[in-house]
Amino acid sequence: MFSISRRLRRDEKTVGFVATMGALHEGHLALVREARQRCDVVVVSIFVNPAQFSERADLDAYPRDLTADVARLAECEVDYVFAPEMHEIYPDGFSTYVTVEGLTESLEGASRPGHFRGVATVVTILFNTIRPDLAFFGQKDAQQVAVIRRLASDLGFETEIVVEPTVREESGLAMSSRNELLNSEERQKAVVIINALREAKLSFKNGQRFAPELTEIIKRRIAAEPLARLDYVGVVGRESLQKLDRIGDEETMMVVAAHIGRVRLIDNVILNRKQ
Repeated sequence: MFSISRRLRRDEKTVGFVATMGALHEGHLALVREARQRCDVVVVSIFVNPAQFSERADLDAYPRDLTADVARLAECEVDYVFAPEMHEIYPDGFSTYVTVEGLTESLEGASRPGHFRGVATVVTILFNTIRPDLAFFGQKDAQQVAVIRRLASDLGFETEIVVEPTVREESGLAMSSRNELLNSEERQKAVVIINALREAKLSFKNGQRFAPELTEIIKRRIAAEPLARLDYVGVVGRESLQKLDRIGDEETMMVVAAHIGRVRLIDNVILNRKQ
């Protein structure tokens, strides 16, 4: 991969990159297609990163099917699939980790200690290896996007971070590899998350600007679903991730994490979206 990266830069090719953990779905492929449209060369990584899992059981349960993933990427005319072995990313004696302070202590960071250290570390390694001009991420992982943007800026990567809208199933459920762990009833009931967010967004459109009132709408809607258990809900600045009491003119996110049965899902919607 180092060798390919050097050659591409020498040939002045524009490199687009999509980082994945496999178990590819339409959300990933939407990022790949956008990269294909905008870049000369498209690289997709497939690596289930143990450093971002706080529980071994969660890591072991993560779906893996490299053959099927590569077949789907071939249909999207991806140029290179980078699927490194564990020892290539974390060789024996590995002891250097990347921490992005200020954006990683709340929300997902509070619920999953160490998660963003793992994300920031592996993304740094991948950016250093592939040296992409553009890297494509989905809005569903909103806090991750904010962390990676800060990381790229602070560490001086010449990589533009491109954020694409959340891709949803017909029901409205945000596409996620974890959806495959839901049974049919759970998958049907999981739409309570986006429905709660949409109900709060409608209240915002109708003039509600107090964050506690919006979070209460979300909490109430999710509490009404017996299969759902709320982890957190927040109203935060899109870039700062700072908790807001009252929504002004800045881009704001309403973010939710909830368990549907034993499967933990996240979602968000943006208020005051800028062009």
